[in-house]
Amino acid sequence: MLEDDKAEDLSIVNLIGKTAIADYMIIASGRSQRHVGSIADNMTERLKKAGVARVGIEGRQRADWVLLDVGDVIVHLFRPEVREFYNLEKMWAIPLPEQATH
Repeated sequence: MLEDDKAEDLSIVNLIGKTAIADYMIIASGRSQRHVGSIADNMTERLKKAGVARVGIEGRQRADWVLLDVGDVIVHLFRPEVREFYNLEKMWAIPLPEQATH
């Protein structure tokens, strides 16, 4: 889906056991605000056609960083500079400390 729209630098982050917000996070870049917005619009349309009833969208107006909430999967679409600044892959790659067992 993202490859069809020429999304770049695709990354999938496994969130299972790290958070309850989602199981996976998909991160991709677009070359410009227009490209990021177009990727988000096309992905939203494809998801709706595939029967996904609810897709939450944040950031579409500016299109520097668009978040699509598809339930168990969260998709982040960035302009490259914004993606580098937030560096979500690094943030979520940090292992959680082992929980103490009593």
